[in-house]
Amino acid sequence: MSIYVWGYLKEYALERKETLEAIEGVLESGQLILGPNVREFESEFAAWCGARHGVGVDNGTNAIFLALKAVGVEPGDEVITVANTAVPTVSAIVSAGAVPRFVDIRPDTCLMDTDLLEGAVTSKTKCIVPVHLYGQCVDMDAVRDVASKHAIRIVEDCAQAHGARYKERVAGSMGHASAFSFYPTKILGTYGDGGMVLTSDEQVEDKLRRLRFYGMESTYYANEHGYNSRLDELHAAILRKKLKHLDAYLARRRELAGRYDRLLADTGLGLPVCAEGNYHAYYLYVVRHPARDAIMAELKENDVFVNISYPWPIHTMAGYAWLGGKEGDLPHTEKAAQEIFSLPMFPSLSNEDQDRVCSILKKIMGSL
Repeated sequence: MSIYVWGYLKEYALERKETLEAIEGVLESGQLILGPNVREFESEFAAWCGARHGVGVDNGTNAIFLALKAVGVEPGDEVITVANTAVPTVSAIVSAGAVPRFVDIRPDTCLMDTDLLEGAVTSKTKCIVPVHLYGQCVDMDAVRDVASKHAIRIVEDCAQAHGARYKERVAGSMGHASAFSFYPTKILGTYGDGGMVLTSDEQVEDKLRRLRFYGMESTYYANEHGYNSRLDELHAAILRKKLKHLDAYLARRRELAGRYDRLLADTGLGLPVCAEGNYHAYYLYVVRHPARDAIMAELKENDVFVNISYPWPIHTMAGYAWLGGKEGDLPHTEKAAQEIFSLPMFPSLSNEDQDRVCSILKKIMGSL
């Protein structure tokens, strides 16, 4: 049988009863938009992450976009981030009217190299978006130091970091605002799309609630220009049920990561490095090797389908050529993009399937 980098069917089978009960409860309630499940999930997830307020939105991209708008990013402002992220990070920055400015990554963790932040700050810099990539946090002490020094806002991109921790602080609790995605593949994902912005600033919360609902505080009257970006009741109800399993999801991901560490220790693959002070949530288990493409091709021949997150740094993409980036600007980012690939990683992955993946990988690596 084929083994994929991600799958949800086994998990759904285990949680089917409570999932369908959640859906039925919403459908029978008579309230489908911005009802009690959204309010309760906002409160529950914010508390789980150590933030005061949560504002549910329709997807993770709009979570970043609305967070940027809510913390005061305006057209023409610059936002510092990384190029080894999903396009939505940068798409949201551009949609907010801002200009993304990229810094390189640390070669061991693939996280933002915070030593480069100071040199990237200009008079136009309004915000830093640290991307907590693959399930572990950027060095937030360093980010906060630079942000404080220059009066810059911080919006954490936590799409891949539900439950990750930096020095005992949970991802999403360390910036002026933070953005989460509940896309199906995420550590906490729904059966569709959804997102949330967390903040402990009441003014930011108030603005977020207006922005996601056409700029309104009450129906039919817009206090400011806003958008239609609401988390719906069905997905909120599902996510409330799944939130109860989040600790178990994280424990299983870390167990699988530990098994990979042991089984692949002597293969010649570059294995994930957990930065000091971090609790890695292992959204992805990312390995690297210069012969990546050949290894992936052989895995596919053996019915193991892996993934690359991400094969093209954003500063090299045609859609963002107007930023003036070119190959050679971010050497560590570009080298990683040529070598990294993600192995199967999801809580319902069986030990037997993981063993098979590792056995095939060992044979491939032994023949290189």
